[in-house]
Amino acid sequence: MSSPRAEQKQQTRQALMEAALSLMHSGRGFGSLSLREVTRLAGVVPTAFYRHFSDMDELGLALVAEVGQTFRATLREVRRNEFELGGLIEASTRIFLDAVQANHNQFLFLAREQYGGSQAVRQALGELRQLITDDLAADLRLMNRLPQLDDAALGVLSDLVVKTVFATLPELIDPPAANLPPHLQPEAKITQQLRFIMIGGKHWQGLGKGSQSTP
Repeated sequence: MSSPRAEQKQQTRQALMEAALSLMHSGRGFGSLSLREVTRLAGVVPTAFYRHFSDMDELGLALVAEVGQTFRATLREVRRNEFELGGLIEASTRIFLDAVQANHNQFLFLAREQYGGSQAVRQALGELRQLITDDLAADLRLMNRLPQLDDAALGVLSDLVVKTVFATLPELIDPPAANLPPHLQPEAKITQQLRFIMIGGKHWQGLGKGSQSTP
């Protein structure tokens, strides 16, 4: 059992992280946030910040780790749906979109900061994306629904799926444009894109001699 002092320290650390996410909710990038405004919103003095993080980049890396945990937990639920229930792309997409809605500020951070101003945060998000890609490739190998694809081809397919999801995140988070046709609504679009990718994967021969044939 943790001590009250340790619990208070963890609460303060979490308050600083939530303050940064809250400030970003107004439309700002992480790189534009100052230490003073983060601590002000968290209700602590600036010197207290350094008991938890050496600088703002380290705070950003903690946010990457947090959204990474949420993202990977969501994908575990998607995998459970696929392995145990035989779920379709639509069902898996719904699980993911529900997680985005339930953890809006975390996914907002991910959507914006993959192209943001902090190099350390961008690199950490790139590493997270690769980790998720590797997880997906391993899952596809276990499912054995694309038996003609070798490990390299499964890696390419997984990379395309994950980059599609990452690229679509801003559209999933921000309200869609007015009068957008139903098939271009973010939820419908990402479902169709993932379906196209997986159908293409079923007919692709991989990175060997079959890939040289005419489509």
